[in-house]
Amino acid sequence: MKAVTIHSLSQANPIVDVPNPEVTTGSVLIKVHATGVNHVDLAWATGKRKPADTVFGLEAAGEVIESKSNQVQVGQRVAALLDHGGYAGLVAVPAERIIPLPDEVSYTQGASIPESFLTAYQALFWIGQLKEHQTVLIHAGASAVGTAAIQLAKVLKHATVITTASTAKTKVCKQFGADYTIDYKTQDFEAEVDRITEHQGVDLILDFIGKNYFQSNLNALHFDGRIVLIGDLSGSIVDQFNLRYIMVKRASITGTMLSPRSAEYKARLTQAFVADTKQLFADGTLKPSVSATFDLADALAAQQFMADQKNVGKIVIKV
Repeated sequence: MKAVTIHSLSQANPIVDVPNPEVTTGSVLIKVHATGVNHVDLAWATGKRKPADTVFGLEAAGEVIESKSNQVQVGQRVAALLDHGGYAGLVAVPAERIIPLPDEVSYTQGASIPESFLTAYQALFWIGQLKEHQTVLIHAGASAVGTAAIQLAKVLKHATVITTASTAKTKVCKQFGADYTIDYKTQDFEAEVDRITEHQGVDLILDFIGKNYFQSNLNALHFDGRIVLIGDLSGSIVDQFNLRYIMVKRASITGTMLSPRSAEYKARLTQAFVADTKQLFADGTLKPSVSATFDLADALAAQQFMADQKNVGKIVIKV
């Protein structure tokens, strides 16, 4: 089959022939129509974290053409959470990681669901323990995970959602349901959160930024609040931090990455997500956010588009 690997990515023609995946008991074979681009792809491309023949792609959408599971039928339209292999014509995946796609959702939209929505779902509810009508601050609100988190918080918990984004992207956050948007380029988000919450602070913060926001996040947090660290775009080393701030706020700070999680965790997360959202994509309540699409031969350009932070929502590669 045709695929793009770590080794082939930077070649003039990055599409190479690789062996077809093996379909084991309990798994299905998907003819891939689209795959999403993620920051992990950039890490694999620039580091030595995976063998050179590893096929990129942590998520895919397509048609099931072979099934060794009674849970999924041949011909079914699906999206799937992968360990790797999405930048390819075919991919095999355990049936427990399948997200059924309604006819109303295109394969391009479907490819933007697994990583973004599952990351947001686990951060909000499994780790962040967001409760009904609480207040959540979502940094990078116009990102793929950010727009997913806005929707999930509003729809499933009727939360008050505050987001940060750059000037041009605040409108996107509003379109996806954010109650308040903060332009981090012209506004102090800590001061704005204090004003919006009438000095109470927020119950939960989803943070992709890391170092530069660490102190302000704690200041913006309500007592017994939670911070879930999903990224470290500004750096990961916080110098001379006073731990007493954590004790005074009785804050819980948890870090998470979805891709290194166990197969069992990913299966449980996917099934819980499907149970909570199975009708919400079909009726348009939840809407995948697609920023740009690229052909498989332009996989390097797709990754560069993400590296340059040009995307508002998901970058999708059509296979």
